Amino acid sequence: MAEIKSHEFDRFVKRGVELYKIFVIYGPDRGLVSERAAAVAKFTGVATDDPFSMLKMDVSDLSGDPGRLMDEVNSLGLFGGEKLVWLRGAANEKPLLDAMLVLAAGPAPANILIVEAGDLKKGSGLRKIAEPAKNIAVIPCYADDARALQGLIDIELEADNLKISPAARSRLMELLGGDRIASRNEIRKLALYCRGSAVIDERQVDDIIGDASSVSADDAVDAVLTGDLAALNRAIQKVVASKTSVFIVLQSCLRQLQMLDAMRSEMDEKRLQVGQVMMTLGRHLHFKRKPIIEQALRDWGPASIKREAERLQAAVLASRQRQVLEPSIALQALMAAAAQARRRA
Repeated sequence: MAEIKSHEFDRFVKRGVELYKIFVIYGPDRGLVSERAAAVAKFTGVATDDPFSMLKMDVSDLSGDPGRLMDEVNSLGLFGGEKLVWLRGAANEKPLLDAMLVLAAGPAPANILIVEAGDLKKGSGLRKIAEPAKNIAVIPCYADDARALQGLIDIELEADNLKISPAARSRLMELLGGDRIASRNEIRKLALYCRGSAVIDERQVDDIIGDASSVSADDAVDAVLTGDLAALNRAIQKVVASKTSVFIVLQSCLRQLQMLDAMRSEMDEKRLQVGQVMMTLGRHLHFKRKPIIEQALRDWGPASIKREAERLQAAVLASRQRQVLEPSIALQALMAAAAQARRRA
């Protein structure tokens, strides 16, 4: 199995890409999946700006033509040389799985194939085919941990010859995570704002990234979890009135769902009661918020948490790609999640 761990990716993409012609890149962090797919594409040596050498497809393109993927990965380029086939939005679609079975068992195709997928559970069809295959590089992408975020901060700030104080770094870490592209864009925005400063301080981090009151953000998150649409609307109005991006609330809510997912997994694996998991993974929560989290653990099942987390991750990515629509994208996703919580309650 050729699985590339997160800490191995930077070295792999510079020295190991040429060893493979098929790449399966998947994970819940859609921004990181997209970023790593683009990095692999860059180091294949294929001209990604040449429409005769590069073909981008959505998995829906295979529904009416099941054999198209095999045709594309084995067809010769119009002017010779390798072609790059980049398939996006993949999961466990039958036309894709059929093609991957053939590719995993056969010789290397004529062209390079990148499969960009979402969150694939262990044992899902695409992973069952790709992971045992020696000719496929499998690259899982999970939300950045503290070590990865520290490295991302260092890389982006060093590009502008900037330094950051320990307090400012700690504050910045609190505001990042959930999506790699969103985190990178926020750090770049901070670097642009602080260009010419000797050292970035905590005040500058709050000025440019997160000066919304934590109370308003927590109120909004709690309103989503309880399905209180009126309270969510009031909390959002407070955030907007403070001239702070609603994106901050979106990130906070996503982090809360990720914590709920970890707590539900702990409960299911160890057969714990809500109170028991609150004493471990929930011990750092403010006492006023604990009853809300306890009730959410009772009301929200694993599938519901996963679905709403994916909704918010998609909104995070969309809001970074189309920043002019950020407020409406964030508000729509939060309202939709709160409406689902209301139905469950």
